[in-house]
Amino acid sequence: LQLAESGGALVQPGGSLRLSCTASGFTPDLYAKGWFRQGPGKEREVLICLSYEDGITYYTDSLKNRFTVSRDNAKNTVDLQMNNLSPEDTAIYHCAAFSMGCPRGPKWDWDYAGQGTQVIVSG
Repeated sequence: LQLAESGGALVQPGGSLRLSCTASGFTPDLYAKGWFRQGPGKEREVLICLSYEDGITYYTDSLKNRFTVSRDNAKNTVDLQMNNLSPEDTAIYHCAAFSMGCPRGPKWDWDYAGQGTQVIVSG
């Protein structure tokens, strides 16, 4: 039972990146999926969650205009689309799965979480 993130890369400021979260070993459609990140020297920051009914919850208001999350049924992934990236977005990005739906607040208690994928924003 695991989650695996992919798509992390080095990108220039202002660029875009799409991360994917692939689930294996359980029925992923029954779980809400969220993304969180941890930057160098920073605390973990919860970002966004997609419910199994495809409702989106943002936990950081400042990201509403730049980040979004969606389900790709063909690839069986939940993807995080990030636009207009800045160096402050440099972090390891993780996805998490929740059997009880998206968390109501920033304290996340997930059923599963992946090892993360590295995003570096630098010019």
